[in-house]
Amino acid sequence: MKIAVLGTVGVPGRYGGFETLAENLARYHKSTGQQATLTVWCSGKDNVEHPVRFENADLRYVGLRANGVQSIPYDAISLWQAVRSGHDRILLLGVSGALALPLIRLISRARIVTNIDGIEWKRAKWKGLARLVLRTSEWAAVRFSHEVIADNQAIADHVRDTYDSACHVIAYGGDHALQHAGKEEGADRLPDHYALALCRIEPENNVHVILEALDGFGMPLVFVGNWDSSAYGRDLKARYGKSPNLFLLDPIYDPGALHTVRAGASVYLHGHSAGGTNPSLVEMMHFGIPVLAHGCAFNRHSTEDKAQYFRTSAELADLLQGLDPRDAQEIGAQMREIAQRCYTWDHIGASYFGLLDRA
Repeated sequence: MKIAVLGTVGVPGRYGGFETLAENLARYHKSTGQQATLTVWCSGKDNVEHPVRFENADLRYVGLRANGVQSIPYDAISLWQAVRSGHDRILLLGVSGALALPLIRLISRARIVTNIDGIEWKRAKWKGLARLVLRTSEWAAVRFSHEVIADNQAIADHVRDTYDSACHVIAYGGDHALQHAGKEEGADRLPDHYALALCRIEPENNVHVILEALDGFGMPLVFVGNWDSSAYGRDLKARYGKSPNLFLLDPIYDPGALHTVRAGASVYLHGHSAGGTNPSLVEMMHFGIPVLAHGCAFNRHSTEDKAQYFRTSAELADLLQGLDPRDAQEIGAQMREIAQRCYTWDHIGASYFGLLDRA
């Protein structure tokens, strides 16, 4: 069996959730001695270096960017190269290349397994033609893949209700976030007993809701994000950046420093309202810290309805005000138990390779 993993910037993961998934599938492939060969397609534009191996996986490069407008030809070319080189299992991460699947099905007998991501076309940032292309791509992925993966039960429900089709629900691992324990870096610059939020600074992540709730609140807030990447982020930084209890930090890429910030938090605030199972949420659940999350279906499924939930800044402030130490400890313990049961890379790797084998 020859497996091709397509649709990511490449490995090791430095960009987002799919890259982290591909990296950990490669690690699982090696650690468990999988007999199938594994090849990961990577972006020649997004990677400065072009190694030919990672763990036991071969790496191949396409000279386009893996995200944005170029993602469609990038995935389509990757699909063509994968079937032309004899791969009989295709794991496609995302729907950007799905419009090419009818052709791939005509010229190849490879079995195609697609993770359709987070109902991307429903995100508020997509309008007009872009939304139409994404929605059509989702349809094509469901229609022309042999197996479809959803990372959250709410996405599987959407696929069932919209396309009358079943999904395999496989989330993400988060236990890699604990690997840098003991490498305490930057702890002296953090406040005591703080709330933590960590995300891309986008409206659908309800950054404004969290900042409004914590502005002037008795508890400090450490909020890590790319504040300078959008007008939305710059406006919020200008409005709240001088508040004495709000610490608006730029993205943290050093694993030791990120572990320090996460491990020192007293409560985690998760504002994501779109996109399925969010990797940053399942990573934080491994720290055993109480989670206050936006009350969308995605987050409720991820936390098995055992976190606490908000939709407005007033609701979030009330939850924080009423969170006593005993409740906080219990919620944190429940989050860790769910994470250890559902969101480890051993569990996720076994699910992916088992599905690819059965496909």
